[in-house]
Amino acid sequence: MSRHHASSSRSSTVPIITLYDVPGHTPQPWAPNIWRIRFILNYKRLRYRTVWVEFPDVESKLRSLGAQPSAYKSDGRPVYTLPVVIDPTRNPMAPEVLSNTNNIAEYLESAYPARPVFPEGTRALQTLFVHYIQEVFAKPLLPIMVPLSHHQLPERTQTHFRGQSGFAPPSTSHILSGSQREQAWQAVKEQFDFLAVILDKNSGDGDGVVAMGHDVTYADFALCSVLIWIERMAAHDGWARVRTWNGGRWQRLWERCREYMDEY
Repeated sequence: MSRHHASSSRSSTVPIITLYDVPGHTPQPWAPNIWRIRFILNYKRLRYRTVWVEFPDVESKLRSLGAQPSAYKSDGRPVYTLPVVIDPTRNPMAPEVLSNTNNIAEYLESAYPARPVFPEGTRALQTLFVHYIQEVFAKPLLPIMVPLSHHQLPERTQTHFRGQSGFAPPSTSHILSGSQREQAWQAVKEQFDFLAVILDKNSGDGDGVVAMGHDVTYADFALCSVLIWIERMAAHDGWARVRTWNGGRWQRLWERCREYMDEY
């Protein structure tokens, strides 16, 4: 599907962007928030390399890079999450260190305006669409995907989560089966059905596949990142279902985004 390039194959003398990502059971990208940034880098044809950081090392690594927290807890404690991007290409002596998916997306669009992912006049609408994907559309997937994803993380990461005070990692019993699983997927399908109805409004003014009607944009990358999460972590039970829903619409969207799925 995608081309894999070892970072050692790239010249160490030419500064390139570094994307910090979290591995699953293999060093293959799976996390939807990070895929959104990978899509942008690929779409804009920017040179970059991936550095893999397991969950137990994320906070210490990001602190050492000088990355800002992604958020803060209610008690004021910082929360460090991936993705993080370091961009030395514009100023090697003072590289940009960026965290938080939305901040990184805004930076890449501003710093590299060629091949825009936010075509003129669409930024507000796309921002609202992406918020919907995160906060509404993807919510029914969490009871299914979080336990499945947890059990496909490296053993060291699973041990880390089990050892965290106050953290209850998904156990085997949390993986849905039987009627519970079917009910959960039905709730997911309802969200896909609703979104298909909305996107079908573009069918008379575009190809009916992408959110803005004609060309792929950040909105499509946000949605396709969720599809990749399902494909990578629930290929047989999840993606085998989703790809056939709504007349194969989601498979067609996946295909439209496929050329931007390179993994460097």
